[in-house]
Amino acid sequence: MSMRQAKITRNTNETQIELTLNVDGSGKASIDTGVGFFDHMLHHIAVHGLFDLDVKASGDLEIDAHHTVEDIAIVFGQALDKALGDRKGIVRMGESTVPMDETLARVIVDLSGRPYAVIQGTFNFEMLGQMPTTLVPHVLETIAIHGKMNLHAEVLYGRDDHHKAEALFKALGRALDQATRLDPRRGGVPSTKGTLTA
Repeated sequence: MSMRQAKITRNTNETQIELTLNVDGSGKASIDTGVGFFDHMLHHIAVHGLFDLDVKASGDLEIDAHHTVEDIAIVFGQALDKALGDRKGIVRMGESTVPMDETLARVIVDLSGRPYAVIQGTFNFEMLGQMPTTLVPHVLETIAIHGKMNLHAEVLYGRDDHHKAEALFKALGRALDQATRLDPRRGGVPSTKGTLTA
């Protein structure tokens, strides 16, 4: 059984979240955040990353989706960091360019232990279902911070906001799949400094 898994619970006055992640999964997902579009995006990370992902969340959606979506991104990043442990033997870096009809998006990650994000792309409208389009880059930045990774993402071109977001999250899943794989040739940490956790 895979040991590269983590369960994180987060309870605040704004949200209650329980998330389980298995990095060495098969893409099975059970996701209920109360924000339908975000459920859809998280499914893409799981399916394209071959992660088993279970998310149950409730939040102050009577205000808006911000707290719920943000806190799930925090917990997902924390779970990924915890599941990877000392990051020994991982490929470490991954990238994916994904088409979605008229849209093309690219995500590149480095599980370096150092959080940094560069997100480029614009949206035409304010909302994707119940989710503000401003949360798309915010989610990516938040995952990068709490997952302790470099994350560069860009929409190269496209017209449809749904397609732009979907291509980004598919690319994130596939880039993370590459980066989290274990390289049988590598026994230690893929870093000249000997650590990826500080």
